[in-house]
Amino acid sequence: MELERMNPEGASEAPEEEKRDDERSCCVCISCDSFHETVSKWMLPEDTRGTYLERANCIPPPIFILAISVAELTTFIYYAVWKPQQQWMTLGSSIWDSPFTYRPDKRQEAWRFLSYMLVHAGIQHILGNLFLQLFLGIPLELVHKGHRVGLVYMAGVIAGSLASSVCDPLHGLVGASGGVYALIGGYFMNVLVNFREMIPLFGVARLLIIFLIVGTDVGFALYRRFFSPSDAPIVSFVAHIAGGLAGMSIGYVIFSSFDHNFIKDPRFWVSIVAYLVFVAFAVFFNVFFSPAN
Repeated sequence: MELERMNPEGASEAPEEEKRDDERSCCVCISCDSFHETVSKWMLPEDTRGTYLERANCIPPPIFILAISVAELTTFIYYAVWKPQQQWMTLGSSIWDSPFTYRPDKRQEAWRFLSYMLVHAGIQHILGNLFLQLFLGIPLELVHKGHRVGLVYMAGVIAGSLASSVCDPLHGLVGASGGVYALIGGYFMNVLVNFREMIPLFGVARLLIIFLIVGTDVGFALYRRFFSPSDAPIVSFVAHIAGGLAGMSIGYVIFSSFDHNFIKDPRFWVSIVAYLVFVAFAVFFNVFFSPAN
């Protein structure tokens, strides 16, 4: 009899708990849908937003951008905190001696053409790159997914080191600016082509903020290249330009192919062939003609 009296009470509480769970789930869904709607206005032309919103969800999160940002921040903390440094504004010999840094005299260690993105020259360098790639990379990855964003990012990183080895062959290279500027180049080419549809209210303010950050970052890059103290390693700035160009070609094609397979887009293969020609030329130059030989 006692069990019979307890069952109706439990039965009456169960629907209330289910109702509360449904309400919490509904609130989460509404918040997620609102976020995705905002992202679609920033990232996509009007005619493709409906397709994105139909299949958008918050799972999985933007894993590539978050993972690469954590790796870069962890590497910076290692060299800034555990290695002896006089100050954080410009790191010195510890990053120059790092096995990740691209150095002209270590070009035979081919991984340095990619791993240099993990090392940064100072706190303003790492903060500028992290801000830009999180601010722009997270919504890009939500829309285009990690494999597309990763392809554009890595194309910019490799283009940056190869271009630096050709155009500034006697100086080293650190920082993720090649990958960051590839994302920026791809995004802003889409903005340029679809300006009326992709810029919502206050969009101009966002453009100005990004241009301000880019200008500051390029300014520090030029300072590190031409005005750094004599006892500090000179770092090339060519990766910014090369990464941006990679983004404006490969990145533009990939980011403009949201609702179809970019592999079937002839523009993708044209940009890939041009990119591979550049890579082949840079490798040939480094092997036979580089002043750093």
